[in-house]
Order: sequence, then C-alpha cells, then structure tokens
Amino acid sequence: MGWTADDVPDQYGRTIAITGANSGIGLEATRELARNGATVIMACRSTERGREAADDVRKDIPDADLRVEECDLGSLESIHTFADRLGDEPIDVLINNAGVMAIPRSETEDGFETQFGVNHLGHFALTGLLLENLRLDDEPDSRIVTVSSGVHERGEIDFDDLQSEDSYDEWDAYAQSKLANVLFAYELQRRLLTADAHAKSMAVHPGYADTQLQLRGPEQRGSRLRKAAMQVMNTVAAQSAEMGALPTLYAATSPDAEGGAYYGPGGFQNMRGTPERQASSDRSYNEETARRLWRVSSELTGVTYDLPKPKGEVPA
Repeated sequence: MGWTADDVPDQYGRTIAITGANSGIGLEATRELARNGATVIMACRSTERGREAADDVRKDIPDADLRVEECDLGSLESIHTFADRLGDEPIDVLINNAGVMAIPRSETEDGFETQFGVNHLGHFALTGLLLENLRLDDEPDSRIVTVSSGVHERGEIDFDDLQSEDSYDEWDAYAQSKLANVLFAYELQRRLLTADAHAKSMAVHPGYADTQLQLRGPEQRGSRLRKAAMQVMNTVAAQSAEMGALPTLYAATSPDAEGGAYYGPGGFQNMRGTPERQASSDRSYNEETARRLWRVSSELTGVTYDLPKPKGEVPA
C-alpha cells in the first residue's frame, strides 16, 4: 500500500511554514498538516488567494490553525518583510514549495530570470533569513523541505548565463532552477552536518500531479491550444494533487525521513504512487557545483548563512 496521508503523525504543537500554500501541492500539504494539528503559516504571493484557500481548508477542517502571510518569492523586499514579520517566532518545518514552470522569459523585480529567481533564489534567501526561527541548536527535529521536479534531471547550471540573457528556452530554464533546488538542499544538509545542527534538509518531487502549474505557461503565451492539450494530459496521465503532495508530507513529518535524501513517487516511471527514497541526477551530487551555486546565490541575494562550509568530504 505504501505511505499515505493517513500515516502523517500527530503534528500538534508544531509550526510549519509553507510557500505557495494557496494552490496545488502546497494547498493539499497545508490541508493534511492542519488536519493533523499543525499550525500552518501559509506564505502566499496573493493574500487574497491565500485567504480563499484557508477558507477552503476550514470547510473540511473547521478548527484548522492557519495563518496567511504575504510572501512574494520574486521580491527580495517581500521576503525580508515576511521574515521581519515572523520576528523570532519558532518554526519547526519550512517547506520551500512555491514555483513557476515553463513560462515565457520575464524578470523578477530584482532583475533575476523569473524561474531561477522564484524557484531557487527566492527560497535560498527565505531559508537563510529563517535559520534562527528554525532553532537549529535547540529543536531536535527541525526540517527544511525543498520541492524540486523530476525535470531537474535534464538540468544544467549555466554559470555563464544563469539569468538566460544570451538564450532562453522555457524548459531548460525550468530544469536549471529545479536542479538548483536539489543542489541547494544537499549543500544545506552538508553545512548543517558540519555545524552539528539538529536539522534535516531534504529534496522532494511530486511526480506528474494535476495542478494549475502546468497551465500557466500556455496562459501567459496566450496559447489556447497548448492549454487545452495540457488539460487533457493532466486528466489522462497525471495523479491527483493530493497524491503529489505525499513526498512533501513524508519529508516534513515522517520519523523515517532522512536528511540529504530525495523523495518522490515510487510508481510508474516515478511519476505517480506513494513516496520512496530515490536517486536524483548525477549532476545534483556534484559538490563543487553546489558550493559555487551557494556562493553565487549569496552574492545575488545578499543573504548569508550562519553556517560553516563543509570540511572535506561531508556526504549529504
């Protein structure tokens, strides 16, 4: 049968912050975390959509402990403001979930290519700003879960053109950002281990799940044909968003989840099914690339981590 939402352990007393909590994987993860007693901070670009999503959860779980907060991953100012609002509030789990996929080239307000800026740099900055909230030295089970994609397997980090200014392919840019997610999750785990911190960093992917994410690219291009084709594919081939959320829920809550691991659906071509530990792409384990990406990400965002560099070979 495998691990399902019924296996989520009691989360009472735990506070979990999740980006992109108003739709898709984020909304379904929010629902199950709240069902099991967690206080969920729903970090959303649109607080209006966030409140609508919270109301939807409360129809199913009237006593859900939810708080909607504005956090636009495409704006370093918004990320800093969100972190400032939290102050020193303790957080047990941070789920880096929000993202955009295969959209026409655009830039964030800070001048980053949007997919790289939102999917990777925004979450890099957010995690660094919330390290103290995660109580790395005191909390015995704090976790950082970063949601990637199976598409990361085609990704390469192009340090000569990170912002895709010289050439842009929407799927290559998406794959680069999702590979960056996995590299970041592993490098963060290595640094946590070196610091003897009581925390785990993990990467997950949802397989092929039916969410609105796949429709945004065709919508932004104004392509009705591509949007209709994607809707058909979602109906025929995709698993539900509820199933797609299981790897995230497993990494965030299971006592058996391990730091430095990569979890995804264990069914047909790793596109559907219940979660299992998997191997990510060979490029995702390249420590030299991970450390260079970390350094560049810190320079671009202006966010530094109070964590030591890994000494020697520290496996994730």
